[in-house]
Amino acid sequence: MGGGRASRSALRAATECPAGGGRVRTVSAMDNETSAVEPSAGSVGRVDSTDDWRILGAEFIGTAVLVMGGPGAAILAGPEIGLLGISLAFGFSLAIMAYVIGPVSGCHINPAVTLAFLLARKVGPRQAAFSWVGQVTGGVFGAGVIYGIASGRDGFERGGFASNGWDRDGFSGLGATIVVELVFTALLVLVVLSTTSRRFVAPMGGLVAGLTLTVIHLVTIPVDNTSVNPARSLATALFADTDPDALGQVWVFLVVPLVGAVFGVVIWLMIDDDARLEDTMLDNEAMRDARDAADRLLD
Repeated sequence: MGGGRASRSALRAATECPAGGGRVRTVSAMDNETSAVEPSAGSVGRVDSTDDWRILGAEFIGTAVLVMGGPGAAILAGPEIGLLGISLAFGFSLAIMAYVIGPVSGCHINPAVTLAFLLARKVGPRQAAFSWVGQVTGGVFGAGVIYGIASGRDGFERGGFASNGWDRDGFSGLGATIVVELVFTALLVLVVLSTTSRRFVAPMGGLVAGLTLTVIHLVTIPVDNTSVNPARSLATALFADTDPDALGQVWVFLVVPLVGAVFGVVIWLMIDDDARLEDTMLDNEAMRDARDAADRLLD
């Protein structure tokens, strides 16, 4: 792989942001303190407009790969590889992209993860906006590629097109769907935010994030086909047949994972000693009172 300072710096940059923002440095502007993502190897200073477009492009590519790798595996090879194979395809896709585009964008490839990093002030609103655009368009592009490939196969029917849903195709009801999307998105966000801690072994970040996504799919595919990612859900719903009403149900998979992301940030603040409520967008009097009450209970 070649040694040298440059290659080690690049590896460190990639592994410090396995599926989200990378190391964080605190900067002051007037009386307000915010956090900004440390520039990747070879860049100097704060993120500029050129970096914004690189972030958009990286998130576009990463989300496209995730959709081609995950739902693509289910659509093109589902019967052959089964639940375990599909789950691993999602996990491998995230892990691989973490090391490839992590130095550029942090490899969120998930609007819920980007929201969590925005709330934690690990990215700014501008980077979040460019990331969201890249994720949504990249997901649709990836789904389009899979649709184009599948359309050339004999006997192909769109059906649900690996979309998410409830009360159809053997999935559970709406209540169970909301619970799993809330809980498991919070879990994913908790893991990803935890990988940015100074105490975390940096080279393992991408692997840990990928394994977490694999476990989430193993548990929740039978419930609602697993979302925890609004971009993935929207992309597949757009190409699904009208009969399963995937587009009519997609609102749950757009809204609930974002709410789960907020819960994930709260849990991260509770258990990570390096995390401070005052450094996040969630800082307010009610949250401080709740934190202080919890601290008194634990003492």
